Amino acid sequence: MNLDLRIPMGLMFLIVGAIMTILGLFTRGSVIYERSAGMNINLIWGVVMLAFGLIMFLLGRTSDKRVAAEPVEGTNRPLGGRGHGMGH
Repeated sequence: MNLDLRIPMGLMFLIVGAIMTILGLFTRGSVIYERSAGMNINLIWGVVMLAFGLIMFLLGRTSDKRVAAEPVEGTNRPLGGRGHGMGH
């Protein structure tokens, strides 16, 4: 089983980015952003995390499709060949 690490990592960033973006949209214009010079940090970083997660997820998915389409070399060799046993 070849699981590309970019797929679960992309999903994690997509989920956290969506939560932060939604939080930023609901708290727009709130007093909590006075400390950050009025910038909606949750919205900004939520969108950044969504974009990064989407890129990682798509890269992982396209890599899986490309690997599945390529034949694996050496699969037609018998198991008793050279280099497969102990002590050879």
